[in-house]
Amino acid sequence: IISLPQLWYLFVSVGGCVLALVTMGTYSVLLFTSTFVFVLLVCSVDPSCVHVWAFGIQMLWQTFWHLLIQYREYYLHEPVCIRLFLAVSSLMLLTQRITSVSMDLQEKRVVLKFGAASSREACVKLLPLLSYTLNFTTLLGGPLCSYSRFVSLMADIRPSPPPNPPRVVFLKLIQVLLLECSRYLLVYFLKHNIYDPSSSFILYGALWVWGLSVVLRIQYYSHWRISECLNNAAGFGFWENSQEDSPDWSRLSDGDFWTIEASSRIAEFARRWNATTASWLRRLVYMRCKRFPLFMTFSFSVWWHGLHLGHFVGFWTWAATVKADNNIHRHLRPKLSSTLEKTYTFFSWINTQMIVACVVIAVELRNLSALRLLSLTYVGLFPLFNIILHILLKLNKFY
Repeated sequence: IISLPQLWYLFVSVGGCVLALVTMGTYSVLLFTSTFVFVLLVCSVDPSCVHVWAFGIQMLWQTFWHLLIQYREYYLHEPVCIRLFLAVSSLMLLTQRITSVSMDLQEKRVVLKFGAASSREACVKLLPLLSYTLNFTTLLGGPLCSYSRFVSLMADIRPSPPPNPPRVVFLKLIQVLLLECSRYLLVYFLKHNIYDPSSSFILYGALWVWGLSVVLRIQYYSHWRISECLNNAAGFGFWENSQEDSPDWSRLSDGDFWTIEASSRIAEFARRWNATTASWLRRLVYMRCKRFPLFMTFSFSVWWHGLHLGHFVGFWTWAATVKADNNIHRHLRPKLSSTLEKTYTFFSWINTQMIVACVVIAVELRNLSALRLLSLTYVGLFPLFNIILHILLKLNKFY
């Protein structure tokens, strides 16, 4: 007899398999292979060693497919199937979930014991793990939720749903609609007012590049909101212990447009952008590196994203400017009066927006065209100025 929680787990995992097959076709084997190998590791490897094996195998598997895409794009000049792109994108999210569980096992936050259990009992014990890795609500868009939190949420699912999920989902879909309308208007303006270095002002070029980066960022905000809607509709993301008057459905979120875009420091932006991935990177790399943790974290992000030229430029620029921002802020902020502090915050926000524009353009366009655009519009001078100021402050400290 299958219990109700087991039915929920079965429903979630089967839903993920069906979604993978429908959206990715034969490329869904990328996800099924990773899941199968990870389950084998959990069953056969000591929990203290499973993370090393899971991390190594998963990243090698993911990197193989990233390099295959680059080979087809840049060497063979072949169009890459959209299903393969979807599969590799989902594989990146699966890497987050697999390594999150493997770290939990290594740190003994999660204990999975099989012992001399029969094959049926072993399958029942593995069902929550399979549901977590193949969860249809996070398969294509995240956000990342810890394994223990997922099990807790599944245990709390009742026949009577949490308060007002349809209303919450509807309001978030309205936000997606507004974001997409804004993006459409921005795209229309940028297409009909192309920046021409020979006849346009330098300031216009910087604003044009900034507008393009906003268009690219809005795609992420819309994607995250749709993922939230799917999770909320399934009953995930509700915080029952919330003391607020309205129910809190924001516990599974990668970021909010207004909160992130209001960041007046690049270090602050880095913490808020793609919040669950940022937390995962912090736990996986930053907290485990004894030397150069910031640089190693952003370097791993280059590897995880696919090792394109634009990724190296974008993420290393981001790492350098975060380091510079922390140093500049620590030196300048205490010396400012209350009047100057508001002016400093405003110009710091502009500086953050332009650095983010550089990073987004480099990472999203991925090739030399991004670097050419940044150099023609002089937007690339913003991170360079921050890095130079950081070096000067360091030198001043020594002398």
